[in-house]
Amino acid sequence: MTQGHSTRSVADHAALVDRLIRTALSRRGPDTVAVEDAHGRVAHTDLRALIDVPSFRNSQMDGYAVDAAAVAEVPVELDVTGVVAAGDDGGDAHVPGTARKIMTGAPVPRGADAVVPVEDTEAVGGRVRIGRSRRSGEYVREQGSDVRVGDVVVPAGTRLEARHVGAIVAVGHASVAVRPRLRVAVVATGAELVAPGTEPGPGCLYDSNGPTLAAAAIADGAEVTVRTRSTDSAEHFAAVLDDALTRADVVVTSGGVSMGDFEVVRDVLGPRGGTFGHVGMQPGGPQGWTDLDGTPVISFPGNPVSTLVSYLIFARPVLRDLAGLPALRPDDAILVDAVRSIPGKRQFLRGRRTPGGITTSGPGSHLVASLAAADVLVDLPEDTTEVPAGATVRVWPL
Repeated sequence: MTQGHSTRSVADHAALVDRLIRTALSRRGPDTVAVEDAHGRVAHTDLRALIDVPSFRNSQMDGYAVDAAAVAEVPVELDVTGVVAAGDDGGDAHVPGTARKIMTGAPVPRGADAVVPVEDTEAVGGRVRIGRSRRSGEYVREQGSDVRVGDVVVPAGTRLEARHVGAIVAVGHASVAVRPRLRVAVVATGAELVAPGTEPGPGCLYDSNGPTLAAAAIADGAEVTVRTRSTDSAEHFAAVLDDALTRADVVVTSGGVSMGDFEVVRDVLGPRGGTFGHVGMQPGGPQGWTDLDGTPVISFPGNPVSTLVSYLIFARPVLRDLAGLPALRPDDAILVDAVRSIPGKRQFLRGRRTPGGITTSGPGSHLVASLAAADVLVDLPEDTTEVPAGATVRVWPL
């Protein structure tokens, strides 16, 4: 894809964007966070047990700690020599032929090798009547029976959910090394753009691209550190861009990449090594990318539908993967109405699931209402020109 001329395939451009973003994040080392702040982060390395779990022999039930030989024949009455609660040290060694009342999680006294659940017993003064025998080891959790020191509890690359946080605390971790969150700067360009909530003047439009891209990046696990707009002034865009570069791993721009007279992104970044041209897709054909000293600038076209479709096809997969989120994969569905497609371009039509199948809207890049109503993208290959009603098509979830 040379500046403004050749056409790159969707797959090739997606691979390029993937490589640029992964390389940018790899330049940052892992973050170390307290376990209380680890939820939703991605483990940088294998998290191994620092202690045995359980770290001592303990009771699985409320009941009585005994030696199995003393309860081999039942019913039997045994002297009760004390009580062991959770948090105690286990006390003196067990005296064979006696019982000690014990709570769930309490340490089993040395010499005792079984626990009789309380429901199988009856207190009789200072003694206990046991109505069911137990084998050695029953209801006793041995040290390390769950996890041994050095065992991998959570593999590297795991997105840490509540269950993982609990496990890594249980094996001795107070802090964890996690993958850094990708910091994304969003820069929407266009002299016609105004902030949401302001009164647009003649020829002006609300900036929907900036909020859309920021919301999408956040949903895909990134941290949006910059949300801003630029006019079509080269000086203004250059200043906005230079500020964004200091606060992000990746800069995403919208607008200013086509072949018109006021293409500020292309005009500023082209002389700085930027590459601009076309990808064989609709919407979203004009695309650009620049590597500025290790910080990639990924440049999407400015029409609202083109902007979001470009993000979904090129940025969403790598952002979700880096954040440890599951990939959003396509499935097959039945097309309700016949559609046409442009030969040589991979078409992404907005679609909506209905009981009868997928309905589609037109291909226009400005149809924001149709995008809001859609819940899938219908993916038509480059060599497809017509798809009849009732045919099976590939759809991507939105």
